[in-house]
Amino acid sequence: MARPRTETVEERPEVKASAQYLRVTPRKARLVVDHIRGRSVPEARTVLAFTPRAAAREVEKILASAVANAEANHGLLGDDLIVSAAYVDEGPMIKRWRARARGRVARIEKRTCHVTIRLTPAETDGAERRPRRAQAAAAAAPVEAPEAPAAEETETEEKPKRARKPAARKPAASRAKPKAEETAEKPKPKRAPRKKEESEES
Repeated sequence: MARPRTETVEERPEVKASAQYLRVTPRKARLVVDHIRGRSVPEARTVLAFTPRAAAREVEKILASAVANAEANHGLLGDDLIVSAAYVDEGPMIKRWRARARGRVARIEKRTCHVTIRLTPAETDGAERRPRRAQAAAAAAPVEAPEAPAAEETETEEKPKRARKPAARKPAASRAKPKAEETAEKPKPKRAPRKKEESEES
C-alpha cells in the first residue's frame, strides 16, 4: 500500500489587533471596514484618512496597532502587509430611557461593537523581498543610457506614396460661364406718377 506523501507548506504569519466595546453602531462600523478588506496597508491608511465617517478614526487606530504588532513581534515591514480579514461583531447594548408625552417612556439603545483586523504579508517575488536599503540603492544607481543604433539600422524603407484619387469633375452646365446678357441687371420699370386727387371742398 502506497504511503501518502506529506508536503510541508510554509504558513504565512498572521497578526491580529482588535478593539472591544467601541461606542459605534456595528452597521456603521461595517460600512468602513468593508472598504479596507483585501487592500494593502498603505492603501487602507489612505482610504481611512479620506473617509468622513466617525468610525474611520477608530478603525485607523486598530490598523496602526496591528502594524505595530507585526513590526515589533514578528519583524515584518508594515508597508508589505495586506488586510487579510476585517470584521465587526456586535457588542452589548446600553439601554437608557427618555420621557415622552402622557407619562410614557421611550427606550434609547446605545449599541457597541468589537472590531478585529488581521494582517498577513503579501506574496512577493525574490526581488521584492530584498531589504529596503538594497532596493533604495538600486533605485538611486544611475541608469546607463542605451547605445544609439547604427546609421544603417535607423534608415527605414520609404513607404510608397498612395495614389491620389482623381477629383470628380463638375457637370458641363455648372462649369459653363453665365452669359453676359443674363448677368446684366435688368432695368427696373418706371412707375407712373400718382395723380393728386382733387378734394371735393376745392
